[in-house]
Amino acid sequence: MTAGAPNIHATAIVIGKTGLLFLGPSGWGKSMLAFACISEGNRLGIASMLVADDQVLISQRNGAVVAVCPPSIAGLIELRGTGIVRVPHVAEAPMHYAILPGDASGPDRLPPDGERVTIADHVDLPAIRLLANTPLPLAVLMAKVPDIGR
Repeated sequence: MTAGAPNIHATAIVIGKTGLLFLGPSGWGKSMLAFACISEGNRLGIASMLVADDQVLISQRNGAVVAVCPPSIAGLIELRGTGIVRVPHVAEAPMHYAILPGDASGPDRLPPDGERVTIADHVDLPAIRLLANTPLPLAVLMAKVPDIGR
């Protein structure tokens, strides 16, 4: 485990070689969106796995933002309303994008270009906004950032 790394409330996954860190309030749907992305990626033939759900240890190593899973929850993800399920996982992975809740209407429905989010002291990532009820979240993310999964 990463000594002294902040434990944040998030869900981290890897799609191919791209790390996605889902951030947002409790109940937003981080786990379900992440699970849908993992499932979509695997159906597309892109190796896709969970890093950690609900608790993510975050640090910076050699200029990369790294997510690490606490051993007690390795491979477990909560699918609200269904329960906790076991999925393929990796113990840690570099993160490339933060996925944040989107706004369906009003002046914030078009997020600013180049948006970044600070995750912990001196640790930030480019942000992508996503609606919680998006039926094909990975397709939407790949439309926004075509290098996801590569």
